[in-house]
Amino acid sequence: MATKKEEKQFEKERKAAIKAREKRMKEIGLEKFLTPEQIKYNRRQKVIGAVWPVFRFLILFGLCFIILYPLIFMLSTAFRPSEQMNDPSIIWIPKNFTLDNVKQTWGVMKFDKTLVNTIILNLVASILQVATCSITGYGFARFKFKGKNLLFGIVIMMIIVPPQITTIPLYMQYAYPPKFLASLLTLGKSTSLINSPWTMYLPALFANGIRAGLFIFIFRQFFRGLPKELEDAAYLDGCSPLYTYVKIMIPNARQSFLTVFLFSIVWYWNDYYVSSSFFTNNDTVALMLKNLNTNLIQQLFDGQSVSVRQIIVWLEAGCLLSITPILIMYVFLQRYFVEGIEKSGLAN
Repeated sequence: MATKKEEKQFEKERKAAIKAREKRMKEIGLEKFLTPEQIKYNRRQKVIGAVWPVFRFLILFGLCFIILYPLIFMLSTAFRPSEQMNDPSIIWIPKNFTLDNVKQTWGVMKFDKTLVNTIILNLVASILQVATCSITGYGFARFKFKGKNLLFGIVIMMIIVPPQITTIPLYMQYAYPPKFLASLLTLGKSTSLINSPWTMYLPALFANGIRAGLFIFIFRQFFRGLPKELEDAAYLDGCSPLYTYVKIMIPNARQSFLTVFLFSIVWYWNDYYVSSSFFTNNDTVALMLKNLNTNLIQQLFDGQSVSVRQIIVWLEAGCLLSITPILIMYVFLQRYFVEGIEKSGLAN
């Protein structure tokens, strides 16, 4: 399959060949031998060639504005003194910059401790989810068993059904689990799993975490695209299905694993609905950001009522702190992420 770079090069060469042919035809006077339909076609192509770059520019400019405007506003506001928010002479660039907003928001969010807790929670849950979803997707892609279509229909339902439907039953299970299980998982500290990271680890361990249905679907599509001869050769060498999966399939699916892992990290990082359902304390970046407005009023303004315009510089500083780790991760892994998108089931 040709890469995007090769496709662009081919299209460029095709257009150059058409232009060269038209120029040659003009030079030797062959235009008079063209049919009216061919002449109209050539004129349409010239009009499209002239209009399309302008139209494409307008589309890309609009998309960039929609995507980049919130980021530009966040950067303009996060480093701006709060009193300059009411200055009509300032639109984008403040008269002077300050780091006080970031420092104060860092303290209110307890960002160092919160960041460590979030990274540990996300990494463990994402690793468990990638492992279990890959095994599940491999089973759907390569094995035949009774009820396979029914079970895969349930996987599709996991993608469609919103998490709000299952939140209350899950909360009851975590609030009142079997005592021996709660004592085992919490090392005897509690009889409930609420406020325990196991509320995130257990669903991920059983391929039922955040967006798990989509991840199973991605792995299934990718494994279906791999040659069946790889497994047949492994079975002839005496490999078991599990050994074949570990030694043959995983190395060939590393791009798909990386893609799903990055998706999982981002979705666990940004999740606040599921976290707020099972955590009453603010231990994650998403929960801290969700409650940042209330915490700022209590800690910086002594509980006094303030408008959003007065407090927005600290809110934007909190947003900046929250997305910075994900942006840093993406900068270093962007090439692998794009390759994974092209080679995983999302590109099929």
